[in-house]
Amino acid sequence: MKQQIERILRNRKKKTIIDEKRRASAVLIPLFCSQGQYYVLFTERSDEVGFHKGQVSFPGGTREPSDSSLLQTALRETEEEISLKAKDVEILGEFDDTLTLISNYIISPFVAFIPYPYPFKADGIEIREIFFVPLSFLMDEANFRQDSYSYEYEGHIIWGATARILRQFIDLLKSESGAPQ
Repeated sequence: MKQQIERILRNRKKKTIIDEKRRASAVLIPLFCSQGQYYVLFTERSDEVGFHKGQVSFPGGTREPSDSSLLQTALRETEEEISLKAKDVEILGEFDDTLTLISNYIISPFVAFIPYPYPFKADGIEIREIFFVPLSFLMDEANFRQDSYSYEYEGHIIWGATARILRQFIDLLKSESGAPQ
């Protein structure tokens, strides 16, 4: 599966959004394999952050002037938020940019394979919780709510830009693998 995802991302052109009025940001879509099953790592943001309080997200954040690239932004923010070190991340590819509708961000997602188990640690200021969702759950159409464009997993609601990024990624995996959509 890891090689399949890497091949899919390598053989497609990323859709880039350029809008000087929006803030550049980047996230990591962290995947890992445990006991033969793939999982996606998510974070739940704290109530202390300026934007997206309490929402489910991928680790990541706003590009800083010191970041040499959006990939560095995603890796730096991931280490700050969940203590996942950049040297332990294997980037599989880049995914399409996505806009936030209210907070004015352009999000550049990077798909990554990460080790598991790992000593993740939520920073407590930005991130309240780290949790994992089986990729098989996300790929099952019965678990996607089209009316609210969301997923619910063990009390966590995945919606907004995170759900849009996730849905595009899942749809791409299904279309490339020949799985029914």
